[in-house]
Amino acid sequence: MTTGTVGFIGLGIMGVPMATNLVRAGFDVVVWARSPSAVDELVAEGARAVDDVAGVFEAASTVVLMLRDEPAVDAVLARGTDAFAGLVSGRTVVQMGTFTTTFSRALADEVGATGGRYVEAPVSGSRGPARDRTLVAMLAGDPDAVAEVEHVVAAMCAQTFRCGAIPAALSMKLAVNTFLITMVTGLAETFHFAARSGVDLDVLREVLAAGPMASVVSRGKAQKLTDRDLSAQAAVTDVLKNARLAEDAARAAGSSHPLMTASRELYEEAAAAGLGHLDMIAVIAALDERAGVDPKGALAVQVRDGRDCESCPPSS
Repeated sequence: MTTGTVGFIGLGIMGVPMATNLVRAGFDVVVWARSPSAVDELVAEGARAVDDVAGVFEAASTVVLMLRDEPAVDAVLARGTDAFAGLVSGRTVVQMGTFTTTFSRALADEVGATGGRYVEAPVSGSRGPARDRTLVAMLAGDPDAVAEVEHVVAAMCAQTFRCGAIPAALSMKLAVNTFLITMVTGLAETFHFAARSGVDLDVLREVLAAGPMASVVSRGKAQKLTDRDLSAQAAVTDVLKNARLAEDAARAAGSSHPLMTASRELYEEAAAAGLGHLDMIAVIAALDERAGVDPKGALAVQVRDGRDCESCPPSS
């Protein structure tokens, strides 16, 4: 194990650009993934590939996980088997995915029991910010462990915020996601109403971009609608997962969540319509369906080259 080496597992839509930024920041990065193309892309940037998960933990004192869901984390770490302690003992695990606070708290306890250290570091942002290193990270854990890995996280993010003890970072992320998801759902409703009212959508985009509600997200999602470019930055299926997490967390906290419930229902309808692989702004298709609009002609199912959803790849 090399003290200055960082392992990275989870080379997906955000993981590849995040790991790339680590390499470009000068870190010795060791990667493993089931997808050879993702590994090849990182190796071309200067990362080192190993044959399996154990190889990552053998090489690195700090291992970053950017995995899709809780079962994927359990599988990678071999939780519930004798191999778990051998992987994480003496290492610092930096968990950057968005999961339940219960899961994170239990994983932190188990890593700590082996002599390892655990830091939550979920991020706010999607593929574009991951590529541009404009993600915002929220960190939680033992203060010494957070201090040890903060420079690693900072190499992938524009800003980092210390949130306190686990699971404070994930609670913060779920609060942030509540704002993000309900905001984008509201933007979709805005464009749906405008389209049905005969409003020029390009002018609407310009008006919103010039107004006081404008943000990087609102500008980007509005542009995707007017460009008919629904390639995923944050896919409908991933946003649906996050909506369910935020709704469940709000329920557990005794917080009222009518907007999140309404948003989650719309994302479920968009996913059920086969649009799960498209960007989250494709939730507008659920509004089209509720309004009785022919989905084959709906704005949300058209991508840049004009294909409709029948010729798009299936939702994963």
